[in-house]
Amino acid sequence: MQSITLTERQAAHYIGMSQSFLRQDRMNGIRENRTPGPKFLKIGRSVRYLREDLDAWLFQHRISRAS
Repeated sequence: MQSITLTERQAAHYIGMSQSFLRQDRMNGIRENRTPGPKFLKIGRSVRYLREDLDAWLFQHRISRAS
């Protein structure tokens, strides 16, 4: 059974972005002209990402081209 939560490293690999991108997004929040990162969980010092939130984030940034 696959885990529904992912570590920062696993989440970065899953969405094809760097850990630095995720870390900066968490620290800086939403900034103008920057793609906001996915939702995350903070449990004590641990940061986790739900797989469903990562899938939603990827889907949200999908671009469909008109033929």
